[in-house]
Amino acid sequence: MNTFAEQLAAFAEKAKTRADEIVGRVVASIAAELDQRSPVGDASYWKHKPPPGYVGGRFRGNWQLGVDVVPSGETGRIDPGGAETLSVIIGAVPPQAAGHIYYLFNGVPYAQALEDGHSRQAPNGMVGLTVLGFNRAVEEAAAQARGGA
Repeated sequence: MNTFAEQLAAFAEKAKTRADEIVGRVVASIAAELDQRSPVGDASYWKHKPPPGYVGGRFRGNWQLGVDVVPSGETGRIDPGGAETLSVIIGAVPPQAAGHIYYLFNGVPYAQALEDGHSRQAPNGMVGLTVLGFNRAVEEAAAQARGGA
């Protein structure tokens, strides 16, 4: 028979594990939504010809995750589909995810212009719209951690 202290310790460990799972899922969900909302340069709409060899995806490839620290600069990654960037972000979430502060950052010089609607693909920006869905992301992650989805 377990003592009350052992039962409390087991409960605390289960709660911590569930909190880590929920936080990890929320970070992944928010990153995926930012990735999906991120425009990828389409030179067919441009007023001027693109430089030779231009490939869209620099903005999408520059999303970075900071854990307890704000990232800076650019990644140099060009990722039109976003899968590589999303994989890097999800891989950067520590196993003990709860208790940290997470920053999703994009350091390209035109990031603010895109957020301000300077893209046909994201006329209402990305970050502000994603923030509006934060509570839903938390609720869905908690439901998944409970085994409800």
